[in-house]
Amino acid sequence: MRIAAGLVFASSLAASLLTSGVAWSQAQRTAAAPTPAAAAPVPAPAAAVQTQPPRAPCMNPEALGVGRTVEIDTTGGPGFGFEHFKDLDFLKDHEVVLTFDDGPWPENTPSVLKALADQCTTGIFFIIGKHATYYPEILKQVYNAGHTVGTHTWSHAALTNKKLTEDQRKEEIELGISAVKWALGGNSPAPFFRFPALQHPPEMVTYLGTRNIGIFSCDLDSFDFKARNAQAVLDVTFKKLDKLGKGIILMHDFHKHTAEALPEMLRRLKAGGYKVVAMRAKAPVQSLPQYDEQLGKVAKLPTVSQRPVSSVVTTVSE
Repeated sequence: MRIAAGLVFASSLAASLLTSGVAWSQAQRTAAAPTPAAAAPVPAPAAAVQTQPPRAPCMNPEALGVGRTVEIDTTGGPGFGFEHFKDLDFLKDHEVVLTFDDGPWPENTPSVLKALADQCTTGIFFIIGKHATYYPEILKQVYNAGHTVGTHTWSHAALTNKKLTEDQRKEEIELGISAVKWALGGNSPAPFFRFPALQHPPEMVTYLGTRNIGIFSCDLDSFDFKARNAQAVLDVTFKKLDKLGKGIILMHDFHKHTAEALPEMLRRLKAGGYKVVAMRAKAPVQSLPQYDEQLGKVAKLPTVSQRPVSSVVTTVSE
């Protein structure tokens, strides 16, 4: 969610979007404004059946595991995370949701995936669209491991930036969705969205409601983007968790210290009697065709072959 500006590479996105390359900082976070009154949203259209690979069977009887799985109906754009949204208090005492922003990224995301697999548990990954186009194979690893994949805009632009028009804000949201869908080989992500820096412009909150996309804030922030080492990530997270007793935890699979801290974090959650809750969407998000088409114009997409092996590799002698 917050990346040093130099780590998000320049794209061929329209020049007007490039003006949004502001530094992301927790200190700049603004409180969410009330959502303007709007007409009742139209229920989401029936989605085509899409079956995500299940999580692998757990072979570790001492693993943290998954305490329960909840299905989310995102009609109307419900909000989760007490930092901004107070209405949906669905977690029980000592329950947590693990969330990871800003991926996929080499080395760090695979390390996070290994730590989760070792403890037979799961999380929600909020994906930056550009990063999905850089590393589609890593994103496929996230999806194929059974984790929930949400979105986090196209370029991590601050949608509160007044230099952006409303259409440009929508473009950031929608291109992010289209990019993740492309990287997943046509499989749509969950209708779960997190605003960069947790900055929620009210008109975009309303827009997401009309798109039937759930909005995620958090209950506690690990501040891993500020951490100098893995221990700092652990100290901040558990200080807050011990106080709250439950919550949606915000982390970043983009950051090395998070990947390094996660194995010990999961062990401590298990020792402390915490249970992980998996959040699944009732139906995937439906990308908009105009943004699916626009994606190819604004990004240099690598060629990902969808052909079967038999049509690519032929044995000519043995």
